[in-house]
Amino acid sequence: MQDEQLLRYSRQIMLPQIDLEGQTKLNAACVLILGLGGLGSPVSMYLAASGVGKLVLCDPDVVDLTNLQRQIVHDTPKVGMAKVDSAAETLQRLNPEIVVETIPAKLDEATLRQRMQQADVIVDCTDNLEARLLINRVAVLARKPLVSAAAIRWEGQISVFQPYLGDNPCYHCFYGKVGGIAQTCSENGVVGPLLGILGSMQALETLKLLVGTGETLTGRVLLFDGQCMEWMALKLPRDPNCPVCATVNRIHP
Repeated sequence: MQDEQLLRYSRQIMLPQIDLEGQTKLNAACVLILGLGGLGSPVSMYLAASGVGKLVLCDPDVVDLTNLQRQIVHDTPKVGMAKVDSAAETLQRLNPEIVVETIPAKLDEATLRQRMQQADVIVDCTDNLEARLLINRVAVLARKPLVSAAAIRWEGQISVFQPYLGDNPCYHCFYGKVGGIAQTCSENGVVGPLLGILGSMQALETLKLLVGTGETLTGRVLLFDGQCMEWMALKLPRDPNCPVCATVNRIHP
C-alpha cells in the first residue's frame, strides 16, 4: 500500500479490528449496490470513502427533482442524468482510487446472479417489494451475504441475510412477519435523514462483513422509529417451510 493510501485510510487502519490487513481486504473487495436512491446514496459514498476497491452500481432510473431531498449522491445539475452515472461522478471525485462500474438497467434473474457471483457483498437499496424478493432469491442461490434496509415516513429497518450459515433466515422468511414494507416513499413520503441513518448502517454492516470483524445483524433485525428516536431489536427465526431457503445447504459451526 502506497504512502498516500496509508494516509487516506489512516483513521481506519488505526483500528485494531481493521488494521493494515483489513484495509487491504477492503481495497481488494467488490460490492454490488442495487439502487442509487435514498439508501444507496450514503451506502455508496461511505464505501467509496472507506476504500472498497470496486463498486458496481445498478439502477435503471434517472435523477428527478423530487429525489434531491434525500438522495445526497446526486445534486441539482444532474437532474435528468442516469442515477448510476450521477453517482459514479460523485464517488470518483470522493475517491479517485476506486473502480466504479455502472449498470443503468434493471437486471433479470440470470444477469443478476452473474453479477452477484463477482461480488463479495450485495447491498439491497431498492424501494419495492418485488425487487427485494428477487434480489433475496438470487442472493440465496449465489450464497452471498445480503445487507438489506428499508425506510418509509419516519420508520426504518435493517438486517443482514446469510441463510446458508446455521439456522439463519432469508429475507423471504422475514417479510411475512413485518408488514408495511411493500409501501413506497413516493406514495407515503419519507424524511430525508432517515435514509442517511439506515444507509450508513448498511455501509457499516458491509464493512464488517468484508473485514470479518464484529457481530453482524445476521439473524436479527433492527427497527427504528425516528419520531421517538427508539430502536428495537428482534431475533428472526428461520421459516422451515420457506420456498426460497428451506432446501439450502447450510454450514453449521
